[in-house]
Amino acid sequence: MKTADLKDLHLAVLMGGPGSEREVSLRSGTAVARAFRGAGYRVSEVDVKGPDFELPDGIGLCVNMIHGTFGEDGQIQAILEQSGVAYTGEGEAASRIAFDKLASKELFVRSGVPTPRSEVIAPGAKPTLPLPIVVKAPREGSSVGVHLVREAGQLEAALADCANLDREILIEELVEGRELTVGVVGDRALAVVEIRPHEGFYDYAHKYTKGASEYFCPAPLDETTTRRVQETAVAAHRALGLKVYSRVDILLRADGELFVLEANTIPGMTETSLLPKAAAAVGVDFLALCEEIAGLSLQHRKTSKS
Repeated sequence: MKTADLKDLHLAVLMGGPGSEREVSLRSGTAVARAFRGAGYRVSEVDVKGPDFELPDGIGLCVNMIHGTFGEDGQIQAILEQSGVAYTGEGEAASRIAFDKLASKELFVRSGVPTPRSEVIAPGAKPTLPLPIVVKAPREGSSVGVHLVREAGQLEAALADCANLDREILIEELVEGRELTVGVVGDRALAVVEIRPHEGFYDYAHKYTKGASEYFCPAPLDETTTRRVQETAVAAHRALGLKVYSRVDILLRADGELFVLEANTIPGMTETSLLPKAAAAVGVDFLALCEEIAGLSLQHRKTSKS
């Protein structure tokens, strides 16, 4: 869709949500609304606190900026589908699959996308993979319920936390390596970003605490490795059936092997978030990124209904 046609629509930026990433979502939504409004779009901001939210009359497109639970897992997509309102990002089914680390991993393995060895256990059970491992609640976002377990004494608390969050627990081998993330818009990989937490790994605190991590964009990689990382991100995006945009998290081990961890379908969109950083590095400014996501989403909605 052309920008001129997009400007004819009344946009509702959906933000907040009832999940653990509410405050970050409010920041993303505010930044996106500001960008659209500054370019002359008609924009309404909608603070979504649960499934009974109401939209203003005449909305032509909902810009979904709700990260994690409810916004990224297919729930709000189902509500908007039933209401007949177009929205940004992936559809209900693809959103649900990408948010579920178990379903995602199954598709990665089936499609030949490299990903860490894993097993699934029930609360109360013990993992069989040898330490060190990563213990994950499989249906949480923003590294909530993710624990690196290097010593036996750390295991019980990690399992207990994940048992409180989900009915299943994902256990992965711990891959030591450089933390990379790649934005994919449509079928195009953006610049690779390297994340270097000052300690530990890129958990919720490191994501949202100023100065807790360093970011390098483009990542300091040779041309061949950069291309491999980007190709792997696009392969992961496709394996999950994603059509609009995502941000794929990848580990690069010292021996050059790559491992895909997950794809985020509603990544952060503040003006300092990683997806906008990656877009800016290839010459796409914040507003242009927002417009491209909106245009691709409308195109995908029309295609899926035809």
